Parts: sequence; structure tokens; C-alpha cells
Amino acid sequence: MADVEVKNFEQPDEVREFPFGRGEIVDIGGGKVMRLTLQPGWRWSEHVKPTAGTEWCQAPHFQYVLSGRMGCRMADGYEYEIGAGDVNLLPPGHDGWVLGDEPVVVVDWGGAHVWGVAGG
Repeated sequence: MADVEVKNFEQPDEVREFPFGRGEIVDIGGGKVMRLTLQPGWRWSEHVKPTAGTEWCQAPHFQYVLSGRMGCRMADGYEYEIGAGDVNLLPPGHDGWVLGDEPVVVVDWGGAHVWGVAGG
């Protein structure tokens, strides 16, 4: 019989709350997957940087955007936007912020193990 695992974000293994946001994390398949909800007004450099203690977000993200729009800036100055339906790979060394008045909801398979904690 296969080793089947089923998890649900409504019953996460861990919850990380911070100003203007919340991350629900499930442990599955030896890794972590996070549903991240960011409210209008949220910006990593204002609301997570003090906890992370790094100049730029150091979490790698491999994520799918369920709703909302987000701006991203890399440490080298490159800027772009992501929105509902986009799948993106975002390496360490970036800032991010919510665009507009709709919450951003993403499912992230890449950075949940370090996102929003000291060093991440």
C-alpha cells in the first residue's frame, strides 16, 4: 500500500501571524507547504524584516498566486508584478508588497521552512 498523506490548510501544523498577514503551514512528504494571506498595506520590508533580521527576504519561493496582485523588487533593483493565476520562482534577496485593495493569497512550496523567521 502506498504511503498516502492528505493535509488541509484549515487544520495547519503551524500558523505564523504578523502585521497584515498570516501563513498556514502543513508538513507533508518530508517538506512544508504554506498558504500565505497578505492584506492590503502589507510589505515585507516593513512587516517581516524586523523579525527576519535581514536586509532582503532570504526565503526562496516557488509559489502559485490564488488571488490579488503583488509587487516584487530584487536586490539588484529589478521589479515585476505577479497576480492571480501566476506561478513564479522567486530567489532569495527580494522585497514584496501587496498592490491594490485585494488580499494576496499564494500557495508556496519553496520557502515555508524559513519564511518570516529569524534569518529568513
